Amino acid sequence: MPFLFLLIIIGIPMIEIYIMIQVGSEIGAFPTIALAILTAIVGIWLVRHQGFGLLMRVREMTDRGEVPALEVLDGALLLVAGLFLLLPGFMTDTIGFLLLVPPLRHWIVGRYVRVIPVRPGTPPGGAEGPRVIEGDYRRED
Repeated sequence: MPFLFLLIIIGIPMIEIYIMIQVGSEIGAFPTIALAILTAIVGIWLVRHQGFGLLMRVREMTDRGEVPALEVLDGALLLVAGLFLLLPGFMTDTIGFLLLVPPLRHWIVGRYVRVIPVRPGTPPGGAEGPRVIEGDYRRED
């Protein structure tokens, strides 16, 4: 696991630098920088717009007394999309823009919900009742 984390931390910036150099050699340095800044601005605007829509859905669900569990996961993916869009680079921007597509986000959330195991003994609603520990005792003076 630490090796994978290290690979991600080192690998993603190296790939981003390579892609930026390739794009810069084709269209020039200043247009490449402008394009990276433009994608960040447009992406953050889209994240903000979708985030406010998600916040309204969560508010409506809580007003109805429902638990917005899937919407929280959707919001977490929007947060990841915003982070990827703020990072300079075209690969992270592509991933960030893909995470802004609602059907793709819903598919990812659905896949996550199906993969995560349910703990044995947990009722279907997920709420646990009071814990009761039965036993005998004897008082000694």
